[in-house]
Amino acid sequence: MPTKDVLTKADLAELRRSALGTANPLGVAAEIAEAVEQDRLEDPNDAGDALTLAAEIAEIRAKPDAALRYAERALEVYPSGDDPQAGFARALRARALFQAVGREDEAMAELGALRPFLLVQPDAPAYVSAALDAGGRSAIAERWLSEAVDTLLGERATAAGASAQAITAVEPPVEVGPPESPGVLFFLLQQRHRVRRNLNLPHDRHDDLADRLENQLVRRAAQQQGGAADLLFWPRAEFDRLLAAHPELTDVYGPDWDEHRARLEKELVRLASAGQTGLGVLSATVAGLDAHANRRNGDPTDAETRAAYAGELAARPGARIAWPPERNGPCWCGSGLKYKKDCLPRSRR
Repeated sequence: MPTKDVLTKADLAELRRSALGTANPLGVAAEIAEAVEQDRLEDPNDAGDALTLAAEIAEIRAKPDAALRYAERALEVYPSGDDPQAGFARALRARALFQAVGREDEAMAELGALRPFLLVQPDAPAYVSAALDAGGRSAIAERWLSEAVDTLLGERATAAGASAQAITAVEPPVEVGPPESPGVLFFLLQQRHRVRRNLNLPHDRHDDLADRLENQLVRRAAQQQGGAADLLFWPRAEFDRLLAAHPELTDVYGPDWDEHRARLEKELVRLASAGQTGLGVLSATVAGLDAHANRRNGDPTDAETRAAYAGELAARPGARIAWPPERNGPCWCGSGLKYKKDCLPRSRR
C-alpha cells in the first residue's frame, strides 16, 4: 500500500484502522517508519505515534525484531519515556523483549516501570495487562490490576470519610464517567475482569462491580446516541425475526439487513477513528432480548433494556465478534463473503 508524500493525522488514523486488512501490513509498517525518517509527517510531533503504530503492526504480524526496532525508535523521538503517550510504545517493546531469548528480565523491568501508570492513565490497564499476557504472566497482571483497583477504591472511600474498617468491608459507591471518558477505575476493573476470566478465577465483588459499571456505561451511551451505540448485531434470520416481533425497532437497527450492517460498520469505523481498540459487535437473538426484558420487567424496545442486554452479552466471550477482520478474510457479518467485498465498503456509502 503506497503512502502519500506527506502523512497527516487523518492518514495515520486511517492506517491504524485499515493496515491489517491490506495485502502487505508489514510493508505498510515499513513505509510509516520511512515517512518518519524522511520527515514526511505533516506534524513532526506525530513521529512517536507513527512509529508506535508501525511497531504494533509488526508485533501483531509476529515480527518481534521489527516491532522492537520500531518501538525503540519511537521512544527516542518521544520527549520522555515517562510521557503518557510513550506508555504504549514501552509496552510493545516489552512484548517484543519477551520473545527475544534471554531478555525476559528486561521486559519485566519495562513493565514494572509502567506500573504506576495503572493508577492515572486510562489506556494503561489494557496495554500493561496485554503485555504481561503475551509474556505468559497473566497471574502477575491480575495481581497488579487488583492492587491498583484496591488503591483507587481505598482513595475514594477515604475521601468520602469512611473508616479503614469500612473500606475493606464494603464496596464504596462508584459512578462511571461519561461514555466518551469513563475513567481509570472503569478500565482497571474491566481489564481485571478479563484477565480473571481467562485465568478461570471465581467471580468476586470487584467482578460484580465491573459488570455493574459496564451496564451503566452502555445505558448512558444508548441514551446519548440511540441504537447505534449498543453494537448489537442481528444475524440475517434474527434480524427478520426482530422486525417481525418489534417493528418499532426499524428506526433503530435499519429497515433491512444491508442497512443494519452498514450502520454497524460506520459506527465501528467512527470508534476506531476516535482511537478505540479491541472493537467488536455482539451477536444478538430476539429470544435473548425478550428473555432479558422479561427478567427485568422491561420493554424489549426500550433503549435502556437493549443497552442492558448488550452489557449482558458483553460478559459472554462467545457472543462477541471481533472487528475488523482481515481484508481478505470472511466478513464479520457471517455472509460467507470476503470482508473487502461485503461490509468494508458499506462504511463508505
